[in-house]
Amino acid sequence: MPQSYLEQAFGRQDVTTPKMQAAIRDWFALYYGAMRPGEDGAARLPVLIVGKLCRTVFAEYEARLMPGAKPDAKTRWMQGNLAALDAVRAQAVQMALIGGECLLKPVPRGAGFDFVPIRRDCFVPLARDAHGTLLAVGTMEELTHAGARYALVERRAAAPDGLHIDTRLYQLNGAALGRRLPLSALPQTAALVPELVLPGVPGLGLAALRTPLHNCVDGSADAVSVFAPAAELIRAVGVLEKQLDAEFKNGASRVFASEDLLRTAPDGRRALADDLFVGLPEDPAALGVTVYSPALRVEGYLARKQDLLRACESLLGMQRGILSEVEEVERTATEVTASAGDYALTVRDLQTVWEGAAKAALAQCDALGRLYGLCGAEPFDTAALAIDWGDGVLYDRARVWAEQRQMVADGLLRPELALAWYFDLPHATEADLAAIREKFMPRQAPERR
Repeated sequence: MPQSYLEQAFGRQDVTTPKMQAAIRDWFALYYGAMRPGEDGAARLPVLIVGKLCRTVFAEYEARLMPGAKPDAKTRWMQGNLAALDAVRAQAVQMALIGGECLLKPVPRGAGFDFVPIRRDCFVPLARDAHGTLLAVGTMEELTHAGARYALVERRAAAPDGLHIDTRLYQLNGAALGRRLPLSALPQTAALVPELVLPGVPGLGLAALRTPLHNCVDGSADAVSVFAPAAELIRAVGVLEKQLDAEFKNGASRVFASEDLLRTAPDGRRALADDLFVGLPEDPAALGVTVYSPALRVEGYLARKQDLLRACESLLGMQRGILSEVEEVERTATEVTASAGDYALTVRDLQTVWEGAAKAALAQCDALGRLYGLCGAEPFDTAALAIDWGDGVLYDRARVWAEQRQMVADGLLRPELALAWYFDLPHATEADLAAIREKFMPRQAPERR
């Protein structure tokens, strides 16, 4: 998306630094295999890194809304929104891992909401606070109608009185915006309004997914790709792959023969295959036939490649063997545990990112739903969202649950607290504990006298 379009439309500049903009372009180029001259992107390491992390994050994922003692209509309505959110979770997390940030936009669908992920190279930050939270953002959608191209640009800004949305339509004229048109000019935009204020909608009406890494590009508040620390190492692996490919091509056997041995046959074909035989215009009596078959220097290339891959794993907090070959290096039990522990912490950080974004997305649905009259007026408590991530490398859920049950049996722990831990339920107040007793604990029969 040309950022100049938004700058021309709203007179606002992208707050992202030029160095950061170049890095974002480079991350997407690496992921989609657009390599520089002298590089071979066949290994597609960014795809492997992003895919492995995303699959591990959601390997045992289960999300649910825990109702109170009595299920209510609001909870049932939010269940539909949660299902729509879960449908795009893998896509959204992968986009965030590639570009550092991804926005989740709730879009009305039927009686609830659907979600559209917006990747980092498809929106322009127009304002951020010190923590990197977006205060204003611009997006653009390209439309076509009757053979002409149009740009639908939208600017969202957070304000004390609610969310402000400014929508404009332009006819594209080459690399610049053409004349501005009324939104009614196209059937796709006829139902939109130029200026809209949504009171009570928090922030920009969008939920943000941001990687937890510190910005290693320019130190700004922008989020960075999950493979940003190892971007140059990935480039180095691409160069090495290109060199290794050239080594195999250059090391292919050749037979140098006198040119008269390679005369064209009557049917127009060479008498000998020219991918193996090379003719030289020399004296046949002096040259004859010479075989050239050099030794390949593969071991050195592969050893260097393993060094680069292990360096990538260390920088990205990934477990040994995900990118490299663990058989190539003898490692102690301490090294194995440390590598697995780093990877578990990396995955846990990403799970925390999704959990926060999911709660923010449901809060947006609640605010917009009450504003549009799609749900009840009572506010929805996002603490009702319970996410079970399953077991991890550093966490044995079965062992902890067994300990909790033993403490309950010994009278050292209230059963309500154990159930609250197991189902990830709120338990701060006596009302929370009463709801747990009502829903999960069997009523004791009265004693007979």
